Amino acid sequence: MNKRAMMSYLLASVLAMAGFIGVADSHTVKAAAQAKDYASHTAKAAIDFGVQKKYLWLDSKGNFYPNSQITQGQFIASLVAIRGLKEGAPVPQLPAGHWATMSYEKAQKAGILDNVKIDPNRLLTKEETALLVFNTWKPYRGEKSPNLTNTGALVTWGWMKPAPNGQPKFRENLPVLRSDAAETLQFMWLDKWQLEQGKKYADEFHKSLKVVNGKITGKVPKGDGNFLIRAMFITNGDGRNGFLNNESFSVPVSTVNSLSFEVINSKDSGIAGGYWYPQLPKLDRENRTQKFYR
Repeated sequence: MNKRAMMSYLLASVLAMAGFIGVADSHTVKAAAQAKDYASHTAKAAIDFGVQKKYLWLDSKGNFYPNSQITQGQFIASLVAIRGLKEGAPVPQLPAGHWATMSYEKAQKAGILDNVKIDPNRLLTKEETALLVFNTWKPYRGEKSPNLTNTGALVTWGWMKPAPNGQPKFRENLPVLRSDAAETLQFMWLDKWQLEQGKKYADEFHKSLKVVNGKITGKVPKGDGNFLIRAMFITNGDGRNGFLNNESFSVPVSTVNSLSFEVINSKDSGIAGGYWYPQLPKLDRENRTQKFYR
């Protein structure tokens, strides 16, 4: 996934807007159609998307403040909403009654706050934002490359913009605006969605597999047009025998030794699901869905 395909809430001490306070867990959302301050902003689509999916929030006047720097508390509230987290653990560093307490407790339980200094009013830099992203996304995409900073890895992945021309591409100390955060969060939501679709199709495919009378039979899911779905048998002579969306197959066990199954995003070639059956006719599978670390 090397193209930009995917993409936050209270201004705390900078803008004490009552319309933002406490919305992170109540899911009170102002209609995106009433937006005022971001109507002509380049991130409008990402902001509208986040409001629609209920991980971004507008104030009571429909404003988002896209050019203000995102705070730690705002960003964490969105990350928790995207993950759909339910369980929490105490975060004693927060002041009593803080508006983001529930979000922080859920983030704590999920490991999102690992190696993070708790300060909900802190204005985030690229490196601080990227650390939170990777902490949040470990269950989905694994570890980042150890050869890059968090910023460098996220820019390379395509979920964060590089620094402006004339500056180091991976400059870690640049501020992250609320509009920037909206775009990164959209990438995350879409990636989670495609991984969920990939697992659904992989499970459908797996349930169709049978070994009967010396043959492996099954059917590649039809899908919905958003994904190329492919099953590929590796033959004994190291050849390939492939089947695509909605195709059925019946393959002699004696001619093949392994099977791969992939769900590929048709728009950007991102891997939504990758599985391996290494010891046919056994139908045990390994999840090899693409990771950040590559």
